[in-house]
Amino acid sequence: MRLTTKGRYAVTAMLDLALHAQRGPVSLADISERQGISLSYLEQLFAKLRRGTLVTSVRGPGGGYQLSRAMQDIHVAQVIDAVNESVDATRCQGQGDCHSGDICLTHHLWCDLSDQIHAFLSGITLADLVARNEIQAVAHRQDKRVCTSRARTSDIEKIEASAIE
Repeated sequence: MRLTTKGRYAVTAMLDLALHAQRGPVSLADISERQGISLSYLEQLFAKLRRGTLVTSVRGPGGGYQLSRAMQDIHVAQVIDAVNESVDATRCQGQGDCHSGDICLTHHLWCDLSDQIHAFLSGITLADLVARNEIQAVAHRQDKRVCTSRARTSDIEKIEASAIE
């Protein structure tokens, strides 16, 4: 199966956004920090997610991104499709030219598998993922790590400021 980093990162970022949606717009910098995805890569992904009408942007102080509709109305397959990814299990990436320009013996088997994977991901919403205890535990750990990191940075800034005085 071929699900690229782009598809995985898009789903991860959208899940992060859904997990933090109750706090208002979420900045890409915050998602980047929690998920370890580069900010420039997130900007590219969110441009596609916005064009796919899955997110909306909020400008200004306290701005960021928010889901364009309820998380129970956004399916994982829609996220992958929005960033122009396919879940394709064929070696030929669906072109039918994997055997010297012809369809190979197992081409239709792998196409059927790809369809099954897409159907599976079409049945899972962001709300389904947010409701899972193990996902909540990971999100809590990430939030705690970020808060601890920011507290350390704040302490260092205070020490540096008092040293200047």
